[in-house]
Amino acid sequence: MRLVLERRAQTSFGLLLASPLFAVALTLVSAVGIFLALGQDPWRALHIYFVMPLSDSWSLQEVAIKATPLVLIAVGLSLCYRSNNWNIGAEGQFLIGAICGGGLAVATHGAATGPWLLPAMLAAGALGGALYALVPALLKVRLGANEILTSLMLVYVADLLLDWLVRGPWRDPFGFNMPQTVTFSPDATLPLLLDGGRLNIGTPIMLMIVAIAAVLVARSLKGFEIRLVGEAPRAARFAGFDDKRLAITVFMISGALAGLAGVLEAAGTVRQLQPGFSPGYGFTAIIVAFLGRLNPIGCLIAGTFVAITFIGGENAQIMLRLPLDVTRVFQGLLLFYVLACDTFTTYRIRLEWGRAAA
Repeated sequence: MRLVLERRAQTSFGLLLASPLFAVALTLVSAVGIFLALGQDPWRALHIYFVMPLSDSWSLQEVAIKATPLVLIAVGLSLCYRSNNWNIGAEGQFLIGAICGGGLAVATHGAATGPWLLPAMLAAGALGGALYALVPALLKVRLGANEILTSLMLVYVADLLLDWLVRGPWRDPFGFNMPQTVTFSPDATLPLLLDGGRLNIGTPIMLMIVAIAAVLVARSLKGFEIRLVGEAPRAARFAGFDDKRLAITVFMISGALAGLAGVLEAAGTVRQLQPGFSPGYGFTAIIVAFLGRLNPIGCLIAGTFVAITFIGGENAQIMLRLPLDVTRVFQGLLLFYVLACDTFTTYRIRLEWGRAAA
């Protein structure tokens, strides 16, 4: 006897929509088991993780701040994954975007600046991320290198580059020898949307990009090309679409959005560069992209949900004395269940006995 995965002739639209909901439900059930194993009241813990982040305006602002980079990166990754190009290095592109945009803020600190500085930082961050993503794209289309490995390895290069810069040439001379740059000047920081709050214009920028990406995917020829190359590459070649050129395009778009997210985080939330200023947004955005069904609007919803787990995890650290690693366990379980549910929506399990199994 053996188990065989048999591809379904057709998957219903309702089942595709229900799949991420099943994944979330299974994650919550697993969370209850984890809380019980840790000796915590599961209902109180779930309330702290998933209800408290939505309880007041300050918490909602924090959720929006966390969701902004997650959604931006996930939208770019969704374009890559739809076209069957596997960019796993968004974390590195996020850091390079922060370095390029933040480097401009460091270079002009104390000098006469103006309204041009912030747009220049955003453009530099997006361009830096795009060029950094171009490296694995060119290695794939020119040399046949595996883009999963090359993009992932470049994450460590970006991380070490940031560490060297903030400990060396960019370190704040008046920062008590801490590994950080100077605090960005007002011209180099994002304007706030609410007095007394932390929400900045990065969130409206993210929403605008989600809307543009949704139209691109659903209503444009390029969106059709992305879907066709990913689902039927031979048909795409017969139609005259160049899959190599598309790989470079989607990698650069994905890198640009990750780089933009990096400079928005540096200029809006942290307001300086320092080691480890990203809590792994580039990797977590992979979960967001799949949970959002590789759709920009779905990424917005999924990114908001994952942002709630980040804020809930911080609350649990304070109120339940749970390590932040518990949040990462939840996010890993969520990705596992998303992929498992996707497998069962695409394939059915069939048992083979006797001669058929042989």
